[in-house]
Amino acid sequence: MFTPSPNSRATSHEDHGFLERTFADQSAPLTRYAARLLGDPDRARDVVQDTFVKLMGQPPAAVNGHTVEWLFTVCRHAAFDVLRKEGRMKRFEDGQIERVTAADPRPGRELEHAETQAEILKLIENLPPNQQEVVRLKFQNGFSYKEIARITEHSVTNVGFLIHTAVARLRTEFAAQRP
Repeated sequence: MFTPSPNSRATSHEDHGFLERTFADQSAPLTRYAARLLGDPDRARDVVQDTFVKLMGQPPAAVNGHTVEWLFTVCRHAAFDVLRKEGRMKRFEDGQIERVTAADPRPGRELEHAETQAEILKLIENLPPNQQEVVRLKFQNGFSYKEIARITEHSVTNVGFLIHTAVARLRTEFAAQRP
């Protein structure tokens, strides 16, 4: 359970519930996102923790209506700060594929679906980092182009172009792998 530290600003009962709900709903997606940016789940958890500490310092009215977008933006900036401090940007490493299982009860179909997803995730790893980021924000986290633009500081047009280019490349490469 998420509880504010005694050093944080005083929060009302409503604020506390808002923080708990937000933490419960967004800590896992934020950690996945930060781990992809940083290439390290431990550092990602630290960045996400710092992100929620910053949220605690915000009045709920300041982030009302765009809390998730605000969290991803702050998390992204914090992750890049960590990478800058290290003096280098790392590409995503092999073996960091997120596996998603289907809820389909037919074992053969489930296996086929898992293999297809693994192939697509591997192909995503071959995309340039900026395309990987927007594809993951769109398809894994469900953000709109406008939200992705605000998170990544790209224009909405550029986000659309990056996603379009990435999807076209993924289709071509995926089709080339099929017999």
